[in-house]
Amino acid sequence: MTILYTESEGQRLGLVGWVKNTHGGTVVGQVQGPAQQVEEMKVWLSKEGSPSSRITKANFSNQRNIEKLELRGFSTRF
Repeated sequence: MTILYTESEGQRLGLVGWVKNTHGGTVVGQVQGPAQQVEEMKVWLSKEGSPSSRITKANFSNQRNIEKLELRGFSTRF
């Protein structure tokens, strides 16, 4: 399952947030943490992903700076 690799990578980078597979075969989510780790996650999502993923496009939107984390842990939503 692609999502578990994404969750694992978020945890490895010390990020908080969530990810979810969509019915359309894409992954959506929210990631929070230090800017450098968030950038690393974006690169991973754009270029590597899970071993079985086929990445054709990565779109990141609604990016903003926050004073403190609004989420806890990194999880998969179903």
